[in-house]
Amino acid sequence: MAKRVTIQDIADELRLSRNTVSKAINNTGVLSESTRKKVLAKAVEMGYKQFSYMDLSFLDNPSSKKEAKEIVLLTASFLNNSHFASTMLDKFQAETSRLGYSLSLHNVAPNNLASKTLPPSIKLEHIAGIVCVELFDADYCRMLSDLDIPLLMIDAPVLNFGETLNADILLMENTSGILSFIHEMKTRNCTSIGFIGDINHCLSFSERFIAFRNGMYFNSLPIKDEHCIIGYYDYKKTGITHQEFLIDHFMKLESFPDAFICANDFIAMDVIQALRSFNLSCPEDIMLLGFDDSSESRIISPPLSTVHIHSQTIGYSAVELLISRIREPGMEYRRLYVNSDLIYRESTRN
Repeated sequence: MAKRVTIQDIADELRLSRNTVSKAINNTGVLSESTRKKVLAKAVEMGYKQFSYMDLSFLDNPSSKKEAKEIVLLTASFLNNSHFASTMLDKFQAETSRLGYSLSLHNVAPNNLASKTLPPSIKLEHIAGIVCVELFDADYCRMLSDLDIPLLMIDAPVLNFGETLNADILLMENTSGILSFIHEMKTRNCTSIGFIGDINHCLSFSERFIAFRNGMYFNSLPIKDEHCIIGYYDYKKTGITHQEFLIDHFMKLESFPDAFICANDFIAMDVIQALRSFNLSCPEDIMLLGFDDSSESRIISPPLSTVHIHSQTIGYSAVELLISRIREPGMEYRRLYVNSDLIYRESTRN
């Protein structure tokens, strides 16, 4: 008796996911016409169920199903002009519009996060793809990745136990600038360095902390846990500002490090203010490195050393990742990094 052909058999033959093959056979979800044709042709070739004697001529005709042309951007934060995503989205919208797609922005409210639901303004049948910016709730992102809609995450939640999402992930390069900075500090005999930032806030913050630890290890420098303020700060629960949160931690220190690496520029700016409560100044007493090269980092006193993010390149890369996923949803999921540049300014005596 001949072996019964299954969807998994077809998927294995084509090196596609079982989900992609199922969508092609059942004509559901979002698939490119070329992938659909390839799957159905293979199903006929292998004798899958009722497809054994199917006429494939219909595959040469364009699909009558209207292609979805709306890209939805989801965020749980307010993206002001200081956020790197502001410039990135200008490039992303221009390029996707040129390709015939519209872009709509939707805020994911706290009740959506709690109930794992989409904003009510979204109609799934109109969506070609989803882009997430500043959306780091792991459970919510899992829900999105199970929708069978092409999903791109620009930065991502921290998943510490080897879990992956059915999504492409786009990040700025978070490592080389921090490694270079630590090596430069060692050449200046600044050997005591700390890190400030919630390492579970997002994948980028986590990677920056890992880069810090690796940099200290590679340069044979000791890591002092008391110089690493890496916990979660919740203004709503504590009722204190981030500066007050930092002051509380600084009061517990027996000594300050020579420098702090901060997970982003705005944390570094709060550190400058908090240090003044101890009559300490930057860079005379403590040097600071931020991250993101926000516009504020250039005008604050002292101007911040930081890591520059190429926002327009991220925008262009986001278009490539999402549109290729829309056209070929069965390909393996990807993680792409865009180079960043270390910039020295006065906060590190430059």
